Amino acid sequence: MERTLIDTTKGVSGISRPFKSILEQLDLGDDDIILYIGLPGVCTPFIELLSYAIRTLRLRQVFAPNCQADRAKNVISVQDLGVQFGEAAELTKATAIVVLGGLAMPISPVTQEEVARFLAHYLQPGGKVIGLSFMGMFDQAGWASALPFDYIIDATINPVKVEAFTR
Repeated sequence: MERTLIDTTKGVSGISRPFKSILEQLDLGDDDIILYIGLPGVCTPFIELLSYAIRTLRLRQVFAPNCQADRAKNVISVQDLGVQFGEAAELTKATAIVVLGGLAMPISPVTQEEVARFLAHYLQPGGKVIGLSFMGMFDQAGWASALPFDYIIDATINPVKVEAFTR
C-alpha cells in the first residue's frame, strides 16, 4: 500500500471541499449511494457537514450507525435548514462508503473486523472507501493500513481555544 499526500488545507472547508472533490471525480448519478458509517451522536454532525457539502450532487445518502444495517436512515436535504436523518433506509450496495473516525475510538462498540465485514458486504465492486477522522485516529488504531481505504481526510484540531469573558 502506498500513501500519497494530495493536499493540506485548514478549517471546516478543508474537510468539506476535498470530500466533495473526491465524489465529483467519481461521476456519480441518481442511482449512486453514499453510505456513512459512524457512531451515533459523535459522528452525526460530521455526516451533516459532509452531506451539506455535496447537496448539489444527485445521489442518495444513507447513515448506518455503528454499522447496523437495520438502523440505517436516509440523509435528506431540508430546505432552509440543511440536512437531517429521515425515514428508515434499506441498505443495498453503495458506490462509496464513508468510514468516520469515531468508529476507531476506544469508546466505540464496533471492531475493525466488523467494519471490514460491513465494507465487504455493502461496497459495490469498484466502489470507494473514504475515511474521515481527526487527530490521526485511523493511524493510531491501526485501521489506516488494515482497511481498504481509497482516501482518508484527517483533520487536526490545534489549538482549541477556550475563553471566558468578565463584564
